[in-house]
Order: sequence, then structure tokens, then C-alpha cells
Amino acid sequence: MIARSGEAELVQLADQGGAIEYDRKAGWRLAEHRRLSSMLAAIQPQRKGVTDAFVISVALDSDPVFGREAREAAKVLSRRYGAVGRTIVLAGTDGKADSALPMGSPSNLDVALARIAELMDVNEDVLILYTTSHGARFGIVYNDGDQGFGAISPARLWQTLSQLGIRNRLIMISACYAGVFVPLLSSDTTAIITAASSDRSSFGCVADNDWTFFGDALVNRALRQPKPLAAAAAEATRTIAGWEQEGRLEPSQPQVAIGPGAARWLAVLDARAPRDVMPPVGRPANSVLLAQH
Repeated sequence: MIARSGEAELVQLADQGGAIEYDRKAGWRLAEHRRLSSMLAAIQPQRKGVTDAFVISVALDSDPVFGREAREAAKVLSRRYGAVGRTIVLAGTDGKADSALPMGSPSNLDVALARIAELMDVNEDVLILYTTSHGARFGIVYNDGDQGFGAISPARLWQTLSQLGIRNRLIMISACYAGVFVPLLSSDTTAIITAASSDRSSFGCVADNDWTFFGDALVNRALRQPKPLAAAAAEATRTIAGWEQEGRLEPSQPQVAIGPGAARWLAVLDARAPRDVMPPVGRPANSVLLAQH
């Protein structure tokens, strides 16, 4: 699929948040429209005077590892941040059956963000956005087998969030080179955590895995514990570094940037988080390395 598009076209697609779709049948498009409409219609509005979190968890690639990660990340983040009824999951197959969810695509993500902007109070509520996919130096990649291809650049995501007025946001990007999003997306009221720096690969995106390294370390382990986000991110970074050292992999260098304003609303959300520790689920992301030794 990548061979069909030159580098310049990919960069243009990324900046437009666009996609090339191949051979989509009319019946499929209608079913997809209904899946997305049903999910968006079920989202509950914000509560006046309460700092509500709205979660979007999106797998932008159809490999099952991303579908599994997006589904479980939605559960963890929804529980931690009190977003039951305010959570959207966009993902392809989990490897067991065809997906009953709306697909993870740039256009569906745009619509989901717009719907949340309608329902939230941008002055008091928070967007929790988790994306998982392959990455490139120009952004995160959308790929649906042989039928869909595109990308989202930092400029595109920044533009979309700015136009919608979503200022309070926790953004977690599980992809190679995801640190490219940090300079433009960082702000006083933004917390952003990425799986790698802008010039490094991340690991664990094997189709048979249950988690990427980043998703397992941050979401499946650290964020299941009742600790502040900064402490969870630091723990996840140490875990990933240990796995990479064991596998003799080049360090991915996860990035963390938490603005002062974001620290204030994070304190409110973290204070409400469940106090019990939930055990990780699925196979450890580094099990593929252990099997090689």
C-alpha cells in the first residue's frame, strides 16, 4: 500500500488528515455510517460544575494488536478517569472476528472529536485521546489492509483540536517517531506522552501481540495503579527501557510533557481515580523477546 503513494503525497495526506480508500462497497459504507452514528449518539453530555473526562481510543491500523490495545485501553482509561458513558472506541478486528466497532480512520476520528466538542464544556472538561498505530516521521499512519491508507500529522491534529476549542487534553500516542507530535501539541493545558522520540522507533507492534511496549507499560500496568499520571509515565518509561535493554534494542526514548495547567486538572481527575490496583491483562508485550532467548 505504501508503494502506491510517494513521500510528498503521504505528507500532504498527513497534513490534511486524509485517506485513500479503495473498493469500498456502498453497503459497507452504510453499515459503517450506522456503527459510528450509534456510538456517537450514546455518548453522555458533561455535568455542569464537574470536571468530566471524555475518552477516545483509536486503532488507526487494522493489525489485530492495535485493535486489541485500543479496546483494552478504552476500558482502563474510562475506569481511571470516570468516563463510563463518555468513551468512544474506533478500531478494526481484535483477531477473533470482524469488528463491530466503527473503524479507526482519520475521518472517523475527526467526527468523534467534533462530537465530544459538542458535548463537553471546554472550560472545565478534558479530552483523553489514545491512538495506537504504526508511525512515520511525518505523523501517525492509517492503514486498513488493502482498502484504506492515510496519515495524520501533528499540524493536522493541532489544527483540529484548536478549531474545536479542545484545550484541556491528555494525548497518548503509541507509534514509532511519535515524539514528532510533542513540540506542536504541547501547551499549558496539555499533557502528552508518546511511545518514542521524533527520530526513534517504538516496539511491540507485532500482529499477534496483545499490546505494544508503550501500551503495556503505560496503560496495562502503570495506569491501572492509583498514582499520578507523571509517576505512571515515569514508571512506564523505566519498564520500556528495561525491556529494550533485555532485547538489545535501540532505546525508543518515550516523551512526556505536562503543562502547568494540565497538572491542575490532572490532580482533580487523579483524586477521583479508583484506589484499587487492577492486574494487567493479556500477554506481556516483551514476551516475543523472551521467546527468542
